[in-house]
Amino acid sequence: MPSDFDNELVKTAAFHYRAKEFDLARRYLERALDVVDDEETRAKASFLLSEITADPVEKRKLLETVLAWDRNNAQARRALMIIDGKLKPEEIVDADHLPAQDTGVQASNADRFACPNCGARMIFAPDGRSLYCEHCSRNEGLADQFDSDDPVERDFLLAMATAQGHRKPVAMHSFQCRGCGATFLLAPQVISATCSYCDSPHVIAIDETRELLEPDGVIPFAFGQKNAAHYLVDWAKKKRVKPDGKVQMPKGIYLPVWSFDLDGEIPYTAQIMVTEGRGSRKVVVKTISDTQPVVVSDVAVAATRKLGKQLEKALGGFKITEAVPYDPRFISDWPAEVYEISMSDASLDARKMAYDKVRREVEILLGTQGSIENFRPSSSRMSVESFKLILVPAWVTSYTAQEKSYSVIVNGQTGAVTGETPSLDLLDWVQNILK
Repeated sequence: MPSDFDNELVKTAAFHYRAKEFDLARRYLERALDVVDDEETRAKASFLLSEITADPVEKRKLLETVLAWDRNNAQARRALMIIDGKLKPEEIVDADHLPAQDTGVQASNADRFACPNCGARMIFAPDGRSLYCEHCSRNEGLADQFDSDDPVERDFLLAMATAQGHRKPVAMHSFQCRGCGATFLLAPQVISATCSYCDSPHVIAIDETRELLEPDGVIPFAFGQKNAAHYLVDWAKKKRVKPDGKVQMPKGIYLPVWSFDLDGEIPYTAQIMVTEGRGSRKVVVKTISDTQPVVVSDVAVAATRKLGKQLEKALGGFKITEAVPYDPRFISDWPAEVYEISMSDASLDARKMAYDKVRREVEILLGTQGSIENFRPSSSRMSVESFKLILVPAWVTSYTAQEKSYSVIVNGQTGAVTGETPSLDLLDWVQNILK
């Protein structure tokens, strides 16, 4: 039977550690590791000992002992990042007391995309593959220039330990056009713009201040405005939408989306019940205590609130796995919005979405054995491993019907349309029922 002696030794060591009596703390911890009889206590003692150990080799072994028991231990993983040089101690922030963020005007560099043949501006073509010159029709391919076919995934824990994971866009950016020299002030939602004087498209370069995260990937537009309008008309006919007046042509825009990968496991307990006898009495067949592995990739969370529920509904239609590494030329002459929801806030939504997905899978699995009662799952062992910031293509417009405005999004990758529709009147509702 396990003894509490090892636990008492760790508690005493923790008391001396807080009192900064590190030599005494080390003696108690080393003694605890000699007599330890369970892995949880071993992990606690190993981590505390790693905190007072200067030798990096010994510190690494102790931290790996912790992670062997709990691979999602944030403190141990963060300490290993510091040893490996991935994270500097001075970069670590307290999420509850973030440093003040500069919301003033910041100057940024900008790239101007000019045709090497005639000097005219080059625009990204809605074929997902090239830039083309408006003047001489020169084409410059993009897809064959990437070193990798996939966007780089960023370490979630590393970003959360620093200001990267908590930052939101600064208030304003300014840039100077390299075509005519004019200087412009940009709203915080803009990372690309066209010069108002010489009509040169620019992409605003994110400064190395870690205030903003540059996109990791982009899903290029697959078709142009005319095709988007056709998709919109077909959708309106199918939904029997009759706008009050003329509908504006849809406008193309890149929207920011966070994509997360999660893993771990969900421990749960449940009782399987069956009904027997004339009185339909429920009887407990068995009590289950088990875990369900979590391997969920590319959980998409909108990084902007402007299109609200419509964007959330539309996200499921984007094939995030087809994103390519971000290249500023992809958004040449296309407006692209900066994220306004921080990665840390979005990760909470992704975590809930993944948890709900796995929970439903477990409920379906258990349901094949009988009626489920007292089902108690836990998300404590589930964690976000990595994330990406992806720009997705959308054609956006709105229309007025019954004196109310409704927004519509055309997926710039697949052509799927997501939009609000007015409520049908009683006559239409009855006619639909009779069909």
